[in-house]
Amino acid sequence: MQNENINNFENQWHTLKLSDDGSYTAYSKEYDEHYHSTRDGALHESLTKHVLPASLHVKGKKEVNILDICYGLGFNTLATILHYRRNVPQIKVNIYSPELDASLVKSLINFEYPPEFESLGQIINALSTTGTYKDENCYIELFLGDARVYVKRFENKFDIVYQDAFSPATNPMLWTQEYFNDIKKSMKTDAILTTYSIALKTRLALHVNGFHVYINKGEDYRDATIASLSALTSLEHVNMEHKIRCNPDVKPLQDSELS
Repeated sequence: MQNENINNFENQWHTLKLSDDGSYTAYSKEYDEHYHSTRDGALHESLTKHVLPASLHVKGKKEVNILDICYGLGFNTLATILHYRRNVPQIKVNIYSPELDASLVKSLINFEYPPEFESLGQIINALSTTGTYKDENCYIELFLGDARVYVKRFENKFDIVYQDAFSPATNPMLWTQEYFNDIKKSMKTDAILTTYSIALKTRLALHVNGFHVYINKGEDYRDATIASLSALTSLEHVNMEHKIRCNPDVKPLQDSELS
């Protein structure tokens, strides 16, 4: 079955890559990047850089709204559903996720997901075919189109944002100061944003929009970033004023720089 899935998924735009935690990610020929860090591992990266730190932040809520930028291979969304089902099944989870590549979403019905996702087959099939899934404790909505257009639909909506687009070098539109301003508007004041990026330009774009910036670190994965509109005491704070003084020529990415 594994070889059959690999053959059905791979095409002129994507190839599968086995990452170091034993789960498959994919390489995008269009963006010349993998969807996950092959060293951290596809599933491991989703859990450690997004799902687990974010779930701790919303502990105690009865309902959680999550913006997953971008859906990609679906790992963040699927790992989130699996985590809440196993650990806090009483919480209702609503996930909203834009994805530009409609053909990718359709192809995921043949993706070689890790065995941990076997119980999520019904969700994977529904999202790959209709773009939505709903049960009594879960709602998932995929938007096939421009994430920047989609984000503007929401105001004071999200408890969690997974900022997981392709890197600023290849997908700069989803890392600018103006983009993060729209993200800020879509978030509740006590919300949290997670991202794999530790680039100074990314952190500056968050900082100038009023985010507090923190380091997400662990022994078994590379450092990442957590940002919040409210101050957090449980994380290591990044002294952005010091960073600015030491790097006066570095500025956040601006829409005006993009062609």
